[in-house]
Amino acid sequence: MAVVYNGSTQAVMMTTPADIEDFARGFTITEGFAEAHEIGDVEIVGQENGIEARIWLPEDRQAALDARRRAQVGPVGCGLCGIDSLAQAAREVRAVPASGLVLAASEIAAALDGLRTRQPLHDETRAVHAAGFYVPGQGIVLAREDVGRHNALDKLAGAMAAAGTDPASGAIVLTSRLSLEMVQKTAMIGAPLMLSVSQPTAHAVRLAEEAGIALVTHNRHGTRIFTHHARIGAAHVL
Repeated sequence: MAVVYNGSTQAVMMTTPADIEDFARGFTITEGFAEAHEIGDVEIVGQENGIEARIWLPEDRQAALDARRRAQVGPVGCGLCGIDSLAQAAREVRAVPASGLVLAASEIAAALDGLRTRQPLHDETRAVHAAGFYVPGQGIVLAREDVGRHNALDKLAGAMAAAGTDPASGAIVLTSRLSLEMVQKTAMIGAPLMLSVSQPTAHAVRLAEEAGIALVTHNRHGTRIFTHHARIGAAHVL
């Protein structure tokens, strides 16, 4: 799939061909190319050998896009493909907006269990990742799947933007590990909490601490809160 801004190809990605408009919007937001309200028309065009997502942005965004040209193929699930410097890979991200969100310890397992019921493609193929958004009292309100874990989160970001979902109202829930790039994308979304069954990397923990994001894992070994413990109510922390 090619992501085309104002007529110029910016990235070529391998992605599951579903929820493509969500992916186009979400990728634009999580990569910092534009804010949700700056995204104009999005046109999805089928080609013989793939798909083009044609996105229109304000002219003042074009210079930044030109400076960070990423017009090259990235393998499935590659979150840093096309980055040509360490500075870009370790880019600073803004802190998430202030939020009073606090999850009860029991909600952590409920959120992860809820995401498992929203994965029809995984149930059929056992070959895709999922990303969901959990809101206390409502459960998983949105979920998206993709063969690439970064793509699943981008699709979720786009779906949240299209639905007008407040990212400060809930938690990002993932089936994949909590890596640096996933924290970067979550910070750009503006969500204050990330949940997963898999452990975070050291870089992810450092960035989450700086960005104000609570990283929490829950699996058969128990619950672990790595950053911003105040976002979780009384819990047994390993």
